[in-house]
Amino acid sequence: MSKMIGAGISAKAETESQGKGIAYWTVTLLLAAAITLSGIGQLMQLGGNIELVTNLGYPLYVMTILGIWKVLGAVALVVPGFPRLKEWAHAGIFFLMTGAAFSHALANDSGFSIILPLSYAALNIASWALRPKSRRL
Repeated sequence: MSKMIGAGISAKAETESQGKGIAYWTVTLLLAAAITLSGIGQLMQLGGNIELVTNLGYPLYVMTILGIWKVLGAVALVVPGFPRLKEWAHAGIFFLMTGAAFSHALANDSGFSIILPLSYAALNIASWALRPKSRRL
């Protein structure tokens, strides 16, 4: 009887762990895709990025810097290994997205310009919280 209970608990723990892994990769890949596309848009100066940056009062070269860091951060999140680099990438994405939200808020931009970076920050927090032990320090 105790073997059956132990096996049931083990199967339940394995299912929960597998579900957590699926949730982690879903959130992380969504975050990486969003950050990559945003970074490429900034590097190529597409989709109104020029107006967005100039309306915030930043120089245009900021788009190149942010675009490069976004693409590198997204790559760092999905490549195997390098747990310390992943921690830095998560921290950088969090500061980048909350900084963008504050910049838009202080520039009296619309709600979407504030909500979008905050939603990316929330995805980033979820990815960090769900990460498996192999991706932790």
